[in-house]
Order: sequence, then structure tokens, then C-alpha cells
Amino acid sequence: MTETQCALYARVSSEAQARDNTIASQVIALQERIATDGFMLEPGYSYVDDGYSGSTLLRPALERLRDAVAGGQVDRLYVHAPDRLARRYAHQALLIDEFRRAGVEIVFLNRPIGGTAEDDLLLQVQGVIAEYERAKILERSRRGRRHAARSGSVSALTGAPFGYRYVSRDQSGGLARFEVVEEEAHIVRLIFAWVGLDRMSLRGVCRRLERIGCRTRTGTTHWYASTIRGMLANPAYIGRAAFGRARYVPTRPRLRPIRGHSQPSPHATSRVPVPPEEWIEIPVPPLVDPTEFEAVHAQLEENRKRKRQRTPSSDWLLQGLAVCRRCGYAYYGKRAPRARKYDPTDTLRYYRCIGTDGYRFSGHPVCDNPQVRGDHLEEAVWDQVKGLLEDPRRMAEEYRRRLLAARDAVREPEEIARLELQMATLRRGIGRLIDSYAEGIIDKAEFEPRIAGLKQRLSQLQVRHQAAVDVAENEHELSLLINRLEGKRVGIPT
Repeated sequence: MTETQCALYARVSSEAQARDNTIASQVIALQERIATDGFMLEPGYSYVDDGYSGSTLLRPALERLRDAVAGGQVDRLYVHAPDRLARRYAHQALLIDEFRRAGVEIVFLNRPIGGTAEDDLLLQVQGVIAEYERAKILERSRRGRRHAARSGSVSALTGAPFGYRYVSRDQSGGLARFEVVEEEAHIVRLIFAWVGLDRMSLRGVCRRLERIGCRTRTGTTHWYASTIRGMLANPAYIGRAAFGRARYVPTRPRLRPIRGHSQPSPHATSRVPVPPEEWIEIPVPPLVDPTEFEAVHAQLEENRKRKRQRTPSSDWLLQGLAVCRRCGYAYYGKRAPRARKYDPTDTLRYYRCIGTDGYRFSGHPVCDNPQVRGDHLEEAVWDQVKGLLEDPRRMAEEYRRRLLAARDAVREPEEIARLELQMATLRRGIGRLIDSYAEGIIDKAEFEPRIAGLKQRLSQLQVRHQAAVDVAENEHELSLLINRLEGKRVGIPT
């Protein structure tokens, strides 16, 4: 008789919960249950996602768990509750079905789940309720913070920028506020003066801050130009903190992972700016004069215009395309004169890794990859491109592979029509719900959570519908390209 291989999965949603180590209680409870059932948990079979949202399946520990299940390494899986696997019912059903088809027995601590129709129904209801509760909590939180911002309460911001200290309502006796930190405020005024009066560049500001040993909020002495730009654009420094400066939208897929982040982000959304006319201003203690603030913005706008007016160099064919395999940073173009006095205009072109520039990293380079002669690298790349162009079959094979991937993403040809039908049904439901509220059939307390849930569901369907439309359009374009390439290969005029 073979020994049963057990595994556990635990997850917390927020980074604050991960920092407070609240996930430890889940792990301890799961370990105790495994021991009570008479099994042993082997090292390496604890799959834990700290600070990852349950609304997405792109989680490092969950990915490893699914790989282990597919490889037949797990016989029995312990999870605290179904919403720890996923917040959305569709994701829960997908994972549970995937695990069961692999022969894995799933044990939930909150209640036993059997194999009867009633147990499946209960599991479905729990998943739907968890998804509804998440949407309800998000909507209540958003409306509550927005109401607090319109009332002028600093509690809507929940945090303070560099130069301030956020004092919560519990610490200040019922009214949250920003408290000025004089040491940091002095640095903020210096930064605005350096840019607005001395017309210093953002990287120059970073270097000066590092020379004087100024530390960031995280305790390091290394400053980034993006951090300085964010500070210079923050209206809180002139006494008008802004709520709603950005909103979160579904993240777009990337061609390659972000440098230094091989695992997907725990946040399934992207942050995009909101027009200033939609901000809600909250009064806070000012640190900078409004005139100086406007001078800084004028200088930044002038820098932006000058940068756009520069004529881009055509000497670097691989600018923005070459990436260091050792550290992941990009390569940039750099010129160097030849060591020949009789021909001072003759220069060499090199591609150099950003990670080898010590001045970008507080004087300590993070990579030792040597620079590459520009003409040699470009010639090697161009030879590969020419070989690809001279052999249309290779291009056709690549496009055919992408076409198959696109078809796998859509799965059914009628996916778009099905989503359009679902969206039309939801819109009719929203219309009927609004009519019921207007006629007094339902009250406000019942109307708000139901309309919020319907709108969120409609938004999710719209995102899926747009993705399906994009895939269908890509499939059509790839089909045309394949036909064109194959026509050229056999000599058919195009």
C-alpha cells in the first residue's frame, strides 16, 4: 500500500496581512488537521501565497501546486476554505475539477465536502457568496473613502507622502491628519528649489541627495528619478492633497516579464492616471509655495518639450531591443573615440548594459557583462533577419504556431456571440433593477449592492468580450499572413 502524499495550500490577500503574518494561523490549522487525520506533511509540500489576490490564478505557489498535481505528486490537498483557492466561483470550479480529475482528494477545514449533489451545490453557493462579498466590500470601501474625501477627511488617503506623517483617527482622538516631519520637509523644499530655481535635472537631484546621505522612506540612500518626479507632481505639498489621482484597470499581458520579477505580480490590475478635474482635493499643511510649485511644473514641461524636439539618432538599430541576459537590464548606445590621434572624428559605437554603470546604483554596478561593438552585434542580428526573410517557410511556421495559440485562447468560435448574449441579458437586468428602484419596489439598501454586483459582472464580461474580439482579429490577420507567405513560396503573384 503506497503512502498518501499530502499537501496544503494557504493564501492571504493583502500585503498588510502578509506582513502581520496572519497566514501562519492558516498553516498551523492545516498542519494540525493533517496530523489529526494520521498523515505526515513532507518538506516542500506547503504551498503558500503571501499577499496575492484571490481574483487571479497567476500566483506562484498555486502554479507550483498545479504542476505538482499534474505530475501526480499530490494525493490529498488541505485548504482552509474554498475562497482561499480563489475568490471567483468560476476559478474555484476550474481548480477543484482539475484536482479531482488528477485523482486528488480535497479537504476543506471549514466543512467537509463530499461527492453528493448537495455537497456540490453547497460548494457552488459558497463560491458565489464569496465573490459577491468581495464585490460588496470593494464597493463599500470605495464609496466610503470617496465620501470621506468629499467631507475633507484625510482618512480617505490612508497614507502620507514624504515630508508628512499620517496620524490615524485612533492616534489623534477621532480625526485623522497629516503631521509635518521637519527633517523630511526640509528635503522636500530643497528638491523643489533645485528643480524650480536651479533647473537641475531629476537624476542630478538624485545624485545630490545621495551625496548628502539623505535616506528614503525605506531607509536606503539610493533615490530614483521616478520617485522625484512623483514628489514634484504631488499637489499635497501646496496644501491640496488629491484623492482619486489614479484608477485601477485590468492589467495587459506583457511580452516578457519585468526585469528582476520572474514571477507575476500579486496585483491583477494596472494603475492609470485620472484627469486632474476628477480629483477630490483635501486640505493639508503646505510645505511649498504655490509659485515655486508652478515654476517646477513649467520646468518639467520645458524638459519634456525639449526631449520630444530632439532628433532621434538612426545609428542604433537595436536601441530598446537588446537586453542583458545576465542581469536583465537593457543595452544602450554609447560612442567612444578610437585611440588614433590622426583621425579624431573616427569613433566606435558600443552597446553597453545599464547594470554596468555604477553611478546609476549608488556607485556599485550590478552587472559585469562587457560592452559589445555596435557594428558586430548589428551585423550578427541582421544576418539572422536576412536568413528568416530568405526562408518564408520559417516565418509561416512561426505565424502558424501563433495562430494555433490564438485558437486555443478562443476555444469555441461562438465565444463572442455567447458573451454578447450574456452582456445583453445583464444590461436588461440592470435596466429592470433601476426601474424597480425608481418605482419604489426595492429600497436603497437592497438596490446598491445588487446594482454594484451586476455592473461588476458586466465589466468582467466586457473585458472577456474585448479579449475574444482581439484574438479573433489576430487569428484573421495571421491567416492572411500565412496565405501570403505560402503564396510567395510557391511563386503565386500577390
